[in-house]
Amino acid sequence: MTMNISREITISNKLGLHARAATKLAILATEFKASITLIQGDKQASAASVLGLLMLESGIGKVITVQAEGPDAQQALDAVCQLINDKFDEES
Repeated sequence: MTMNISREITISNKLGLHARAATKLAILATEFKASITLIQGDKQASAASVLGLLMLESGIGKVITVQAEGPDAQQALDAVCQLINDKFDEES
């Protein structure tokens, strides 16, 4: 069964969605059989595209929508949101 779900989340790490964080997110996104999209305002990017993620210019405090569609959309959405909530494992 294919699901299409989304969740709003706030970027909380100091540097926002910078190169290292975007790379971690892109690697994670490729582990799922789901299409994951991040949306901020009128911009959107595939979670599997580092360049696309950087072009969102998501800084600390920005609210983004994470959207997942596919057979394991729920697991993908949960994992991406967990990575963002964990501040991309950058801060203790």
